[in-house]
Order: sequence, then structure tokens, then C-alpha cells
Amino acid sequence: MSKENTKQNVTVAIDKQLLKRARALAASRGASISSLLADGLRRLDEQAAIYEQAKVRALALLGNGLHLGGTGVKDRDSLHER
Repeated sequence: MSKENTKQNVTVAIDKQLLKRARALAASRGASISSLLADGLRRLDEQAAIYEQAKVRALALLGNGLHLGGTGVKDRDSLHER
């Protein structure tokens, strides 16, 4: 049995009004509440992975620094010469 086909039942406590709306939404889409929740969790997981990749890239850029067009400073004393 592949990892994708392995499923686990869970119990979720949901507000009655939300459950009523979820049932209507699922029915209008020809889906189950379970599949709606699974799809939502899958999307959250994908978004978290995308965020982590972007975070790693951003931190790498910060670590390397960005060239902003300046010429650089040779030594600290030259900044204070008058």
C-alpha cells in the first residue's frame, strides 16, 4: 500500500453552524466534508512548504548581503578624515 493511499480517521470538533454550512458547501460541490478538509489541509501544507523555501532564499540573500551600488569603505579612519 502506497503512502498516498494510507488514510487515518480523525475526530474534529466543529461549531454546529459551521458544520451546517460545510455540509451545504460539500453537497454543492458533490464532495464530502472529509474531502473538503483534506483538500484544505493539503493546500495549507503546500503553502507552508512554499513559505519555507522562500524564507531560506531570503535568509541566504541577507547572509550574502546585497550590492547597493556603493564603492565600499577601505578603512574606518577614511570616513572621519576632514
